[in-house]
Amino acid sequence: MTVTLSHYLVLAAVLFSISIAGIVINRKNIIILLMSIELMLLSVNLNFIAFSHYLDDLAGQVFVFFILTVAAAEAAIGLAILVVLFRNKRSINVEDIKELKW
Repeated sequence: MTVTLSHYLVLAAVLFSISIAGIVINRKNIIILLMSIELMLLSVNLNFIAFSHYLDDLAGQVFVFFILTVAAAEAAIGLAILVVLFRNKRSINVEDIKELKW
């Protein structure tokens, strides 16, 4: 059995659907929201790599490196905001972000 492009696309669609469900179902916990966003970016990266492999073009794989850089920066900034929120409110609920003031 060979793995075709459609297998990769179905896997990426399942990962993307799980991440959308994580965002929609749980809107109170920031950690789960950040993990869902990261899972969404990884499913998009899987699409880029699959198309890049099947089209014999390296542009998709190069673009994945840029997406991973943005994802790393997003995770670092998100965790920094989470630490500030926890220090000030002793909670990681999304509703508490609105109460943070300069």
